[in-house]
Amino acid sequence: MGTEKITPMEPKYPSASKTVMTDLVLPSDTNPINNLFGGELLARMDRAACIAAERHSEQVVVTASVNHVHFRKPVPLGSLLTLEAKVSRAFGTSMEVFIDVWKEEHEKRAKEKVNEAIYTFVAVSKDGIPVAVPPIVPETALEQERYDGALRRRQLSLILAGKLKPEDATELKALFS
Repeated sequence: MGTEKITPMEPKYPSASKTVMTDLVLPSDTNPINNLFGGELLARMDRAACIAAERHSEQVVVTASVNHVHFRKPVPLGSLLTLEAKVSRAFGTSMEVFIDVWKEEHEKRAKEKVNEAIYTFVAVSKDGIPVAVPPIVPETALEQERYDGALRRRQLSLILAGKLKPEDATELKALFS
């Protein structure tokens, strides 16, 4: 009694959460100059990232934050839009998901990166209580780079939210040492 064993969760690879979504940019998705609305792209990224986080955690997830969005180039009407999302790191009950976005214009049909974003999700029970998620083991150099950067991004977010003192942000301090 009272000596329950806590079994560590088996780590997963980012590839297990990989989610690829491809869709066509239609007139109802565009602004008056026939480019994809930024808000429409954000919604699509949120869905792709949500699926990746649910694949990783095998739980219901909720969006906790949109940490970074970089709109590099417009996405014109008629383009094919491909989003690729993968969990880049897990922290107890939360997960960072990195999303890359490419367009293929009708005339060119060559893929061009137009956007990237970082979302954070929290896994929750059916009652909305945060639940533990498996750790991540990076497999590629890019996955390792994103994994390493995730802790710095998390510490910065916690500082900005007033939940971490700057002097306790070990990963951020190491950048300036």
